[in-house]
Amino acid sequence: MAKRKGVYNAPWEKSFDRILTPLEEFIHRQTTSGVLLMICAVIALIIANGPLHDKYEHFLHTQISLTFGSRAFSLSIHHWINEALMAMFFLIMGLELKRELLVGELSSPRQALLPIMAAIGGMLIPALCYFVLNTSGSGAQGWGIPMATDIAFAIGALSLLGPRVPKNLITFLIALAIVDDLGAVAVIAVFYTESIDLQALAYAFACTLGLLFLNLGGIRRSMPYAFVGIMLWVFMLASGIHATIAGILVAFVIPIQPKFEPNLFISRVKDTTVKMQKSIADTPDIIHNHRFRSLVSSLGDGVQLVQAPAQRAEHTLHLPVAYLVIPIFALANAGIPIDFANFGSYLGHPITLGVLAGLV
Repeated sequence: MAKRKGVYNAPWEKSFDRILTPLEEFIHRQTTSGVLLMICAVIALIIANGPLHDKYEHFLHTQISLTFGSRAFSLSIHHWINEALMAMFFLIMGLELKRELLVGELSSPRQALLPIMAAIGGMLIPALCYFVLNTSGSGAQGWGIPMATDIAFAIGALSLLGPRVPKNLITFLIALAIVDDLGAVAVIAVFYTESIDLQALAYAFACTLGLLFLNLGGIRRSMPYAFVGIMLWVFMLASGIHATIAGILVAFVIPIQPKFEPNLFISRVKDTTVKMQKSIADTPDIIHNHRFRSLVSSLGDGVQLVQAPAQRAEHTLHLPVAYLVIPIFALANAGIPIDFANFGSYLGHPITLGVLAGLV
């Protein structure tokens, strides 16, 4: 070990830092996740329209089963991605929206009303445009298709512009997408779901109440929210309602108020620092200095308690969602096979025209 000014460096540590520091800077750039999303979307399109198309489709439709007690869930990989991984994405979106509603751009009712009304208009008008062009026939039931907003691709596209995109625009889009997603789930549940498991829905409601009790009880540890949140997701999936809603519900009950105020934390840090100095003076060997380790541990607990649990969750999940969940989502959903030989006839089909009219 080499020691310099109180800092210990392993023999290869500086060499690794020279490699990892530029990589970390690249990962934390605002535009990187958007670039990765677009690259994965292009790769999916190439695969879906190339010689690997059949293997691509076969892989996405491979069934994976998960058993909870007497209930078994058997979904394709494609559905696991859209139902499970995207629940994490909507958890992040919900946390950001909650922060803005309480202390940010949407904290006033007038500001919060705008994205809500925009989302309602963004659902009704596309559905109406589609229905006007498909009043009868097999396509008449597809009016719900243009209602949904693909928030992952929308935010990914905006992130390519980096800091040039106003923060309030991102906030507006997130709020709009959350309301739009809730509306789309309601439409699917009422008009497109053959049956809803009311027992599972009741269990999901009980889990939501449990999350609320955790919040009101002042629980700030992540594990209880994660456990009950997973159970909520399972029951949502079993009920027949889009399970990503579980991510939004969990986000809205995770506490956003820290335990310690900053001034109290600073005062505790000063007191703990004095005690640590005295402990080191008495026992310089930190390996056998139990008092010093105890003080460091209490300082770490204080660092956790001066941060809002919602902020910690958002910070912890940001990188996995941005660099794992969203790229996988793009690879699974952007691979649309295009029949170029009949492309012109498809463009003139009423369903295509209805979807284009609704989305554009």
